[in-house]
Amino acid sequence: MAIYSDLHSREIWLSPFCEDLFASFLRSDQRRWGEVYVHGLVSVPGRKSIRRISNQVVGRPVDQCLQQFINQSPWDWAPVRQRLAQLLVEAIRPKAWVLEEVVFPKNGSKSVGVARQFANSAGRLLNCQLGLSVVMVGEDGGCPVNWRLLLPRSWDEDDGLRSRARVPAHEHSRPHWRHLLQAVDEMVVDWGLPPAPIVVDGRSLPGVELLLAGLAERGLPYLVRVSPGTLPAGGAGLPARPVLEPLRPRLQVVQGQGGTRPPGPGHRWYPRSGARAMWLTDLGRNRVSDLAGLVGLRNRAAAVLASVAAESGLQHFEGRSFQGWHHHVTLVSVAHAYRLLGGLDGREAEELCLRPHG
Repeated sequence: MAIYSDLHSREIWLSPFCEDLFASFLRSDQRRWGEVYVHGLVSVPGRKSIRRISNQVVGRPVDQCLQQFINQSPWDWAPVRQRLAQLLVEAIRPKAWVLEEVVFPKNGSKSVGVARQFANSAGRLLNCQLGLSVVMVGEDGGCPVNWRLLLPRSWDEDDGLRSRARVPAHEHSRPHWRHLLQAVDEMVVDWGLPPAPIVVDGRSLPGVELLLAGLAERGLPYLVRVSPGTLPAGGAGLPARPVLEPLRPRLQVVQGQGGTRPPGPGHRWYPRSGARAMWLTDLGRNRVSDLAGLVGLRNRAAAVLASVAAESGLQHFEGRSFQGWHHHVTLVSVAHAYRLLGGLDGREAEELCLRPHG
């Protein structure tokens, strides 16, 4: 039986799209409420509250059912993200995986991961949750496909906060760079995706040297923006020499207003006067225009996340639990992907979702 009363023509393929992405759900009611929630994220104007989704999508009060589905239902978000990423690999052929910090401003202190903390992307202290997202970006657009929630250190030993937010015992505070490597590992190793160049603005990222070393150890191509101080004079162009020494044969410095120069033993690098940006890459002696294209994709990823926040309710999560946060951001990604794929070619997108998959 249909659960919607007024489907727009471009939303006709929402059901097969959700059926594909939610195939891992064990129960039919989970698949049903998942589709309701995504439909609300797509169609409800303004704030995507559970009450407004209930009233405008279903037409009757089902708030309790939606709350339970988001905050308590034990469905696994990883298979949904994996399937979403597989669809996007085929549909938009990503040219980069862009790693971005996402700020979730909050009032109060009870929601999972909330604290007064420094947000690198905002450049100031905020009472907020901090998330990390991996955004797949191609010429036709992009979509966040993987998420991490950063728990502040204050949450590591506060059993009351952890219990109320149902934080798993193995989840603790980790540095940004470790979260990012774990997210990439999940996508490459567990999901079996073909990796694209990793692009990240690391100027305010603590431990950027460790991120670079981890990407190099995995053999993953990268383009990472750094501050000039990351390349100290006398350091042969390498930050944290003991960590990045293995990168020396492949490391390059790309200046925002110039060409690409490979560092060699004994060289010292200084930012040129008026340089707009400094990037580290191991992509070889690529043309500057190719690298500039990757820089442009990083800017596009930021625009994608702004669109996700404005149109798909990214910051409208109603709940306090750890799994509720992950459920919400996963379904927000699904909603954005639905908009993206429908905007490219709804018929081809529907056929993509109906293809058999393992």
